[in-house]
Amino acid sequence: MRIATWNVNSITARLPRLLAWLESSGTDVLCLQEAKVAEAQFPFDALREAGYEAAVHATGRWNGVAVLSRVGLEDVVKGLPGDPGYEGVQEPRAISATCGPARVWSVYVPNGREVDHPHYAYKLQWFEALRAAVEGDAAGGRPFAVMGDYNVAPKDDDVYDRAAFEGATHVTPAERAALASLRGAGLSDVVPRPLKYDHPFTYWDYRQLCFPKNRGMRIDLVYGNEPFAKAVTDSYVDREERKGKGASDHAPVVVDLDLDL
Repeated sequence: MRIATWNVNSITARLPRLLAWLESSGTDVLCLQEAKVAEAQFPFDALREAGYEAAVHATGRWNGVAVLSRVGLEDVVKGLPGDPGYEGVQEPRAISATCGPARVWSVYVPNGREVDHPHYAYKLQWFEALRAAVEGDAAGGRPFAVMGDYNVAPKDDDVYDRAAFEGATHVTPAERAALASLRGAGLSDVVPRPLKYDHPFTYWDYRQLCFPKNRGMRIDLVYGNEPFAKAVTDSYVDREERKGKGASDHAPVVVDLDLDL
């Protein structure tokens, strides 16, 4: 079974690449973030023709998450129970579904913007709600993973230059403590291998030639429970999908599992 997560940074802009990648990669389940489209405009028909069902939680603008599956799609839950909301609005940042033998969550963690910004406090509160929400699934006996764009680099070597992020979000002790708390719910970090260079970055800014200079970050993460982690046979960052015209600024993270479909 092949499961992946990918922040596509607009499914409308990325649809041809997405469909081609699904076909070439042989992915069974894909967790998507930043759909940037209202659910009514989501390309259900095109994905169905490609063999995928889709569960979507999206309202347009800057957020939106989805789970695509060709091995079944059941028990869909949209939203995050206990979501603190931002400025009175609960944003579409989480969706979960059972796909064949595994249950997955697709999450798009708030960015945080700046350390002294209200969005940063919202980010930490959202993490607390996420931990509370996934505990039950994590403790179950079936393979389970919560994956997506976490907007946090777990360690200093998960950014190209720690000094470049001094005083910025994504690397602060509080954000990393939130990740540690999430792992404390019985999850472990499934660290992918890089296809090039020595570290599996998953995101490169569009600006300042960050991708060709490999000035990246590892912020797209897969956290799995023990049955999930034990079934992993390989994991990698598909860096090739970050190349070329019209690419997302994130690359897919792919996980292969020894699970019966």
